[in-house]
Amino acid sequence: MHPDSLLIAGTGALATLFAYRLAQAGVDVTVLGTWREGLLALQRDGARLAGVERSAAVRVAEKPQDCRAAKFALVLVKAWQTGRVAGQLADCLPEDGLALTLQNGLGNQETLIRALREARVGLGVTTLGANLIEPGLVQAGGDGPILLEKGARLAPLQAMLVAAGFQVEVMEDARSFVWGKLVVSAAINPLTALLRVPNGAILERPQARHLMGELAQETAEVARSRAIRLPFNSAEEAVEQVARRTADNRSSMLRDVLRGAQTEIDAINGAVVRLGDESGVAVPTNRLIWALVKALAAP
Repeated sequence: MHPDSLLIAGTGALATLFAYRLAQAGVDVTVLGTWREGLLALQRDGARLAGVERSAAVRVAEKPQDCRAAKFALVLVKAWQTGRVAGQLADCLPEDGLALTLQNGLGNQETLIRALREARVGLGVTTLGANLIEPGLVQAGGDGPILLEKGARLAPLQAMLVAAGFQVEVMEDARSFVWGKLVVSAAINPLTALLRVPNGAILERPQARHLMGELAQETAEVARSRAIRLPFNSAEEAVEQVARRTADNRSSMLRDVLRGAQTEIDAINGAVVRLGDESGVAVPTNRLIWALVKALAAP
């Protein structure tokens, strides 16, 4: 592969958006996935961005042995798929290779570390939004920075992302922003999925708005119990600002529920419940919402 080559694990909305922008910037992109329709569309037509006529050529792979020359990987699969992807990356990344997770929820970094070792895993956060219109065709949503943990290992990946026009910021403690995003995700995503509404509708319904605040406050309390310093002072104000700024957006959890797909509820509210129990922090609203979203799934 070209020195500026990158493996992207995933074929969903964010994976397609990153594949498009990085390939357009001259990075040799290979997309690794299991969704046959997505891989076929990417192979046949390239990664496509809604409203832009020109597509971006990418390689596709279904097996780890088809991408063993890649040194860097960007992990953009759903949290419940991380275990499978971790095993694939263990097969294809070299000893000095590095996988960067920009996923939702908690536990992804730890799952990757178990398969790859800590030195081969990087942590980051993104607030970018995207909606997959059809296999290989993505519509960009809300813009925002990509936050990366500080470390020389991530410099080549950072350079690729900057070349692709992404706003990249390097942080001393990426965990703070991972938890900051968790507070927002735990408060907004499950409510939109249960109520079948876009983000902003929560603010228009007093009871839903109250529940959103309770979810945010409980998650922030779990973070504090684990010595995590959040990137905002008021969790309730932070989630309301995000809901207002992304009022027309449909959360990824809502989109998963509408298409009958597995959600990331276990890595979001489920993780809050698990860690709250470990720390002795009561999280009754998170526990109820976690159970309700789980109840949406077919038996």
